[in-house]
Amino acid sequence: MKILLAAINAKYIHSNLAVYCLKGYCKEYEDQIEIVEFTINNQLDAIIAGIYKEKPDFIGFSCYIWNINMVYDLAKELHKVLPETRIWVGGPEVSYDAVDVLNNHPYIEGVMIGEGEETFHEIMQYMIDGKGELKDIAGIAYRKDETAVMTSPREIMDLTKVPFPYEKMEQFQNKIIYYETSRGCPYSCSYCLSSVEKKVRLRDLEKVKQELKFFLDQKVVQVKFVDRTFNCNPDHTMGIWEYIHEHDNGITNFHFEVSADILREREINLLNKMRPGLVQLEIGVQSTNEETITAIRRKMDLTKLRKAVDGVKKGKNVHQHLDLIIGLPYEDYATFRNSFNEVYDMEPDQLQIGFLKVLKGSYMHECCEKYDIVYKDTAPYEVLSTKWITFDDVLRLKGLEDMVEVYYNSGQFINAVKYLEHFFETPFDMYTKLADYYEKNQLFDRNHSRIQRFYILLDFYKEEVGQHVKEFEEILTYDCYLREKMKSRPDFAVQEDHEYKMMMEELQAQEEKLRVAGYEDVPFKKLIKLVHVEKFTIDVERTAALGEAVYEPQIIVFDYNHRNPLNHDATTYVVNR
Repeated sequence: MKILLAAINAKYIHSNLAVYCLKGYCKEYEDQIEIVEFTINNQLDAIIAGIYKEKPDFIGFSCYIWNINMVYDLAKELHKVLPETRIWVGGPEVSYDAVDVLNNHPYIEGVMIGEGEETFHEIMQYMIDGKGELKDIAGIAYRKDETAVMTSPREIMDLTKVPFPYEKMEQFQNKIIYYETSRGCPYSCSYCLSSVEKKVRLRDLEKVKQELKFFLDQKVVQVKFVDRTFNCNPDHTMGIWEYIHEHDNGITNFHFEVSADILREREINLLNKMRPGLVQLEIGVQSTNEETITAIRRKMDLTKLRKAVDGVKKGKNVHQHLDLIIGLPYEDYATFRNSFNEVYDMEPDQLQIGFLKVLKGSYMHECCEKYDIVYKDTAPYEVLSTKWITFDDVLRLKGLEDMVEVYYNSGQFINAVKYLEHFFETPFDMYTKLADYYEKNQLFDRNHSRIQRFYILLDFYKEEVGQHVKEFEEILTYDCYLREKMKSRPDFAVQEDHEYKMMMEELQAQEEKLRVAGYEDVPFKKLIKLVHVEKFTIDVERTAALGEAVYEPQIIVFDYNHRNPLNHDATTYVVNR
């Protein structure tokens, strides 16, 4: 019997942890089980052809909000060309309403509900070895005489029993590695399915260390922990962080989702000691409005959270990614503006703005009538309006989200944005004004190059601010070269081409000025191919921070071989002092 586990991932660089855990738990059947991974960007016909050529007897699809519509389409068409193939589904998107899934999709034979390893193993025993009956397998829904039947719930399992899924690393070249050391969540956030299971189970720490050693030995680029609240158990947290700190290979990055307000001083102190880039943190703030936090059943001390974010930041070595959600109860346009500004003031490396997803099975789903929540009927069930925000608000905030993604999260306009903030009442107002400018000039939904984004920002500045334009052009020039050694100079560059050529000729005559760290013995002609040199009339970083020009002529060397590991900016040197 040929078993196919199919994953439809959001991006090529993603891997699907679930299907590898399912196969790993069925060691005695591993020769009969194959895994295929596609992305939601693949053409439906191409996926159908790829699966059809495998001629499987059983297909199991891993289902999430981002792929469920495609899975249903695939299952429907595959049933036509592979009528004898048994099609099953599993995952969070089908676990809550498994009977409805079967009733609405007659080409699907069964649903695995919730945690899948033991369930899948028993299904394989039934299908391959003929052991037992479906009615005796806990945690499934299946068809019996054209009627959908659901069996008893399955007891949660010992997480340490789940086999390590990454022994054959060649399958995961150029992909993010997802890894879990806990299941469940101690919190009850109303919008999250993880809150359904309150009991937190931890993988044995010594086993975790062995598996971390494997990742480090393999020099994996990034390991992304999928633990819902990684730091809910201090001993577990410290055990893992101490291990990766002590065994750092200088390459691997580890990503953790944490609750910052419960970070302890010793954990922050340890983070401060780590190699820049070893660890990155994702912190879900979601809202700073107390009424909203209470309504979503979230426990969060904003004062402690802010203190923890500041404490981690002092080390200048950990990327921090903070999240906000639009569409939560009691959050209107004005209170979200305040939430945005408060979180923005914490200066995260990335500020992720998301829109509420009303997930079936979550408490928020039960509250839709109470809160007048209107959301899309199709996945990902995104909010359209609530008692507090209109669809007009949602559309405007979509523009805000786009502008934050382009001009803040990209990290490519760091000084220009910092300078611009001084000319608006709040950062929120700056980004919404920028979104309005994009809307007015029909700039959304176009593919803009990196340099075009700079020109757009300059035009916006001229229209909204209109003063000290030359200084702003210098800031833009600095930001341009901070990230990239550009092939051609932008029109707003500080110096004219002939002036730039003269400066480089003068520097060649005094080339000792360019002898920055690491290039002491490199010939001038080779050196200028490795770095970029630019002359400014202002101290750009101080000007951006203060919001007014600090006139101090500087010749800056941008060194692209030595970059900041957190944001990939070039190292800069002032060479005319």
